[in-house]
Amino acid sequence: MRLSHVIPAGLLAVSLTACGGRAADSTLIRESFDSGDTYSRTVPGAPAQACEAARRTLLSQGYAIARADTAAVEGNKNFQPRDEEHEQLVLRISCAPRGDQALVFVSAVQDRYALKKSPTSASVGVGALGSVSLPFGSNDDSLVKVASSTVQ
Repeated sequence: MRLSHVIPAGLLAVSLTACGGRAADSTLIRESFDSGDTYSRTVPGAPAQACEAARRTLLSQGYAIARADTAAVEGNKNFQPRDEEHEQLVLRISCAPRGDQALVFVSAVQDRYALKKSPTSASVGVGALGSVSLPFGSNDDSLVKVASSTVQ
C-alpha cells in the first residue's frame, strides 16, 4: 500500500472514530453524526482499501464486525444506558469506485430494547373436573424492541 493511500485511509479512520465512546454517556450524543455533514466522502485509493480502513476503525472502537468485504463493512455495538434497557448501534459502510478514488458512504441505525416481564402460569387437567390454571408467581423476562431510528 502506498503512503498516499495510507494517509487518506487514516483520515477516514479518524473521522469514523467519532462514533466510539463509553456506554455511560448518552448514546445519541456520542454516536451521532453532525447533521451538517454529508454521509459520503471521496478518498484516494481503491474501495477495498477504504473498506479495510473502515473495518479497522470500527474494531478499534469496540464494534463487532458482522460483515466485511471489499465493498462493504457492517459493525454493531451494544450499550446498556440503564437497567432493563438495551441499545444497539449498527454502522453500515459502503465503498464504491469513483475513477481512481473510493466513494465511501456511512449510515447508522439505532435500535432500543426494553425488558418486559410476563407472568407464567400452568394448566393442570383433571379428567372429571376439566383443567385448572394456577399462577406460579414467576415471570419470564424478554427484550422487546421499542424503537428503531436512523442516526442523523
